[in-house]
Amino acid sequence: MKVLVVDDDVVSRMVLMHLIDSCGKFDIVEAEDGLDAWNQLQGGLRPAICFCDLRMPHLSGLELLQRVKSDAELAAMPFVLVTSATEKDVMQEASTAGAAGYIIKPFQAEQVRVHLTAFLDQAASGHTHQAEDPAATLNRLGINGERLLVYLNGFHNQLTVAGADLEALLGRGDQQGAQVRLERLLAGCVTLGLDGAAAALKGLSAAAPSTRLSNEAVQAVLADVLRAVDQQAGLVRQAGLM
Repeated sequence: MKVLVVDDDVVSRMVLMHLIDSCGKFDIVEAEDGLDAWNQLQGGLRPAICFCDLRMPHLSGLELLQRVKSDAELAAMPFVLVTSATEKDVMQEASTAGAAGYIIKPFQAEQVRVHLTAFLDQAASGHTHQAEDPAATLNRLGINGERLLVYLNGFHNQLTVAGADLEALLGRGDQQGAQVRLERLLAGCVTLGLDGAAAALKGLSAAAPSTRLSNEAVQAVLADVLRAVDQQAGLVRQAGLM
């Protein structure tokens, strides 16, 4: 399974590649900046996930993210930005643009492992991305494909905002508030027929009575739910249901 690592700093790139390699057996592809990464993607490279530095010459991480999310063949790829702790304002912009999450320099193995486990193990098992056939969703809700895309895009935006809100709630220890927010998102998944995503959110809630919700676990699941939403939107377009 391919993992793309994009960083103009060769030392940072090597450190991140080493941490990824320590998490399991992956085919790691490296790019020296955003433009190099974009050229490889345009040339047919299809990694399972991308880790990308934010500040780079030629094409920044944010600019690469925007290009990836505007490309129908690449939009579903999880895109994790690498940043410093002082760039949280930019990270909010990146979340809105579709970033699956971020890791902060200096790298910690657990930061990297969370993203690899969330995206790759769940994708391999097929649980999170099980979903109702879009045509069945249209029939159940009594809407057309164009309206379903509006709902999916709106839910995508809601999820990106929820990520920051849940981080704040958990940061101040408001477990109950976080649970309420997760239940709303679960209702959205059920309504839109995102069965696997709903199951992942239920798993968080089921564990919560005995284990406190951690921001890392919540963000990992939210990122994968975002991917499921994007994947379902892609299926609607491919089926020509608009």
